[in-house]
Amino acid sequence: MTAPSAQPNPTLAPIRVLVSGAWGQMGRIVVSTVLAEPDLLLVGAVDPAGGGHALTEIDPHAPAELLVGRQLGATIEETQPEVMVDFTLPAVAKDNLETALKAGVACVVGTTGLTPTDLQMLDRMCRRRETPCFVAPNFSLGANLMMQFATQAAPRYDYVEIIERHHEHKADAPSGTALRTAELIAAARSHPVENPPTTLERVPGARGGEAENIHVHAVRLPGYVANQEVVFGGRGEVLKIEHVTTGRECFMPGVLLAIRKVRELEGLVVGLEQLM
Repeated sequence: MTAPSAQPNPTLAPIRVLVSGAWGQMGRIVVSTVLAEPDLLLVGAVDPAGGGHALTEIDPHAPAELLVGRQLGATIEETQPEVMVDFTLPAVAKDNLETALKAGVACVVGTTGLTPTDLQMLDRMCRRRETPCFVAPNFSLGANLMMQFATQAAPRYDYVEIIERHHEHKADAPSGTALRTAELIAAARSHPVENPPTTLERVPGARGGEAENIHVHAVRLPGYVANQEVVFGGRGEVLKIEHVTTGRECFMPGVLLAIRKVRELEGLVVGLEQLM
């Protein structure tokens, strides 16, 4: 895996981008990031929480006439974006994606909490509308390397657990990154991992949840942005693969890569590793 490499092409017209969830923590950073790229043109932003506010309240470099929209459909019709970037909540994202795909707008999705059933429906919708969509459980290069290293270790260790830690405002648990990691570990093995039996659980849920027969533990505390450990156990040793996010800026190279490449895709594509 190499670092994101899609570079701006100065000979092409800028890609018209709309940000959904623009008033949120991730959305604000996406707005500023898109504004700073010469090959991208921020044409609109949507977020009911910030509806009617000027985008200059998010970034002073935004065009003074741009306001945060309240309704996605109306904003798409008004601004004619080519790519929508969505960082919202699962229920909101599903409606947003349906609206955008119906309008022929390619989608880049950082919203976590979408279920396998949601993704199957999204893929069918993409193919029916002949409009692509890209979903990444995590846009960070380091987080994706962590998952790659975990798949390399997976066939060699029969015992593994995942511990993910996020800020106290994260709504879903476990994280999309943890679920994706469990999925990749399971796919890299010829048989399921060992799941030691707990004969006496003094507090219900003390061993965490399970994904792909792997115990997954979710921590929600102030002070964290995002952190994940994949812990493999063997005779006389423990292998820990850890990724720590100290700032949300680490997601932006992956978001930019997806914006620049999504229109080349077919149907639904999941995972940043598919673009790298």
